[in-house]
Amino acid sequence: MTVWSSSMGMTNGSLILVLVALFLGLLDTSLQQDEDIPHNEVKNWALKFGIDLWEFGRHFTNVNEIQRKYQDRDATVVRKDGLVLIRELAAEVKNMIDIKINTVMRILESAEQAALSQKSDSSSNVKYLDSRKLLHIPIHEKPTSANEMYFQVNRHFDQCAVNTSYSSVLLPEALAKDPDEQILNAIKWSEHLDPVFLNNYETDPSLSWQYFGSTLGFLRRYPAMKWPVDGVPPQDLHDFRSSAWFVEAATSPKDIVILLDASSTLSTKHRNLARATINVILDTLGSNDFVNIFTFSDVTVELVPCYREMLVQATDENKRTLKAALANVKGDNVANFTGALATAFEILHKYNRTNQGCQCNQAIMLVSSGPPSAFKEVFKHYNWPHMPVRLFSYLIGKSSNYAEMKQMACSNKGYFEFIKNTDRLRMKVFNYVLVMARPLIMYQTEHPLYWSSVYPGGKTNTLLASDVKEGKLMVSVSTPVFDKRNYTTRAANLLGVAAVDVPIQQIQKLVPQYKLGPNGYSFVVNNNGRIIYHPDFRPLLDKNTYVERLKPNYNNVDLSEVEIVDSEVYPRDNNSLLLDLRHDMIDQKEGETEFKVKLHYDEMRRVTSRRHRYFYHPIEGTPYSLGLALPDGYGLYEVLKEEEIKLSAVNVTDYFRGSNWKVNPDWVYCEYNYADDHNFQSPEEQVLHFLARSIQPGWKWMSLRPRSPQENSMHSYPKKLERHSHFCDKSLVQSLVFDAMVTEGLEHPSAAYLKGDKHPIATLMALLHR
Repeated sequence: MTVWSSSMGMTNGSLILVLVALFLGLLDTSLQQDEDIPHNEVKNWALKFGIDLWEFGRHFTNVNEIQRKYQDRDATVVRKDGLVLIRELAAEVKNMIDIKINTVMRILESAEQAALSQKSDSSSNVKYLDSRKLLHIPIHEKPTSANEMYFQVNRHFDQCAVNTSYSSVLLPEALAKDPDEQILNAIKWSEHLDPVFLNNYETDPSLSWQYFGSTLGFLRRYPAMKWPVDGVPPQDLHDFRSSAWFVEAATSPKDIVILLDASSTLSTKHRNLARATINVILDTLGSNDFVNIFTFSDVTVELVPCYREMLVQATDENKRTLKAALANVKGDNVANFTGALATAFEILHKYNRTNQGCQCNQAIMLVSSGPPSAFKEVFKHYNWPHMPVRLFSYLIGKSSNYAEMKQMACSNKGYFEFIKNTDRLRMKVFNYVLVMARPLIMYQTEHPLYWSSVYPGGKTNTLLASDVKEGKLMVSVSTPVFDKRNYTTRAANLLGVAAVDVPIQQIQKLVPQYKLGPNGYSFVVNNNGRIIYHPDFRPLLDKNTYVERLKPNYNNVDLSEVEIVDSEVYPRDNNSLLLDLRHDMIDQKEGETEFKVKLHYDEMRRVTSRRHRYFYHPIEGTPYSLGLALPDGYGLYEVLKEEEIKLSAVNVTDYFRGSNWKVNPDWVYCEYNYADDHNFQSPEEQVLHFLARSIQPGWKWMSLRPRSPQENSMHSYPKKLERHSHFCDKSLVQSLVFDAMVTEGLEHPSAAYLKGDKHPIATLMALLHR
């Protein structure tokens, strides 16, 4: 072995010497070749190549001629006032938001009144439009049953086939098979919402889906549509009652401590049942809630070690972490309930004293096979008599400790559930939401509004078939519907939640890109600093696919993750200017700031940096704030000049002859309020249509969007819009006409230049253009 090692060592040493010698030889050759390169000549080549490209581009684009024409026609360059601009744009968004709020308030008022007026009816007399049973028939055919109706594809409603004269009801399969009398009576009185839905849509044609979700489990949705949608395979219906728009509207924000019995008394089967129960609890929590899970046997420990002695925001990411850790829980020793309850109370009391967490509701969720006693001394010490913390108990598997678990919940303003199996598990867990909603119903006359985080909806609304994609982004506004019926004993029942979807496209329409200028952009964040929309917000792993490819944390992208400060520190490190911007927007302040950021382009293959001026303003009535990012320097200036169409000496449509022109498909020049009544094949066809109308006698621009009702008529119906009513951005359209007039005849470079004896690069570029 010794001889072998020595020989190997000698061999390695010789090999290293050979490699060093070879490297030095190559280096010498490389240096010699480097000396042979005519650096000055190469530099001259590059300079000449650049000049040729510049000269060709200058002639090819007619930049000098365009600049001269704009100056000859008195186009002016003015400086933007960023704060004035952000106030104007935020006011437009607020107006639209107020209209949506009025819509959802009319739904809730009508629902409360309908429930109050409804008399019990025999369940056999209740007929309703079940989305699962609806059948499409041609428009000219007469329906032979109540479930037959005409459906028309409407790009406004996610490119779905709908009937705007009715709403339809959707029930989870378990309830649809045999709905009880209470559910059928609720479906019956909710039919009175149909005229409300229809009137809402007629007064605001931009309105998207309208909902009433009942606590009993049915969802009434307008307009009516079949489910599942044609071409989509049947699948289990998600219980909407665990969705954020429903739960967070029904209750206020919550601090939740979940105690999981990890003693040896739970069998494997019952431990799996306990995990399933906790998973459902986690599903009902949103990003305004705070939560942690503790396992207890003889000691109480955090389920996730890094969440030590704290509550974490109930984001999807944190909930996934907790759910993953649940799979590793093992049973051991005897349960120490006193220590577990003390730990839970102490953490909740600490958060209450130090103004941490949500500062609203607090609760303990006890998931166990049952304690030996009701532990009155613990509750007397930590919670009685004022009971700031509710306790909800879930007895898993066996009924031997039924009385103790129930007493613990009922003596602490909570609720008790006996979980034998997974049947109706979601409904059993959901009962805690109804209990926590009671103070809201009993002591408040105002109905709080909840604005959701961003989520994917259906297909995009666009004239370009190539741009129709799945998963347009939405938010929703929802509010609780209270039961105001008189009962023998005082009750605080929640009837359900009224909601309206708001596509992000509608917000972006009110912040038009042409007012921001080249490379300027807008964005919106919520009260948690999460992105509602942003040009660098990419929720899909693959931009051509839908929900299956959503990024796991798509709706919890922070502003600091998309605005990357250009500094010497790492991209994700804190930057005081960015964090100041983020905090101000969370606190809904108005302001401005500036800093340099890194930006990607060319499909993320290249990076550049740019100094931005940021302006921000709250969107009143929502937890959102609007921000603008304008490039420093040129981004603060704009060219202003319009061609007054009515005073033009020529027919302005003459400037748009042929097919060698395009308009920005994302900009709103003009549009009909009932867009689906007019089938334009392209944005250019739509612009030409309105230009032709604008030169007709009696034309009105209608440049002002519909206004929200005044406060003294907050929930009254505004005037219905006519089917042919429209909106036109007069400034944008007349600026477009001016641009077309100035650039007329300049679509080709001069013939003299193309025929001249130019360098090969110019000839190549000319050939590529053809």
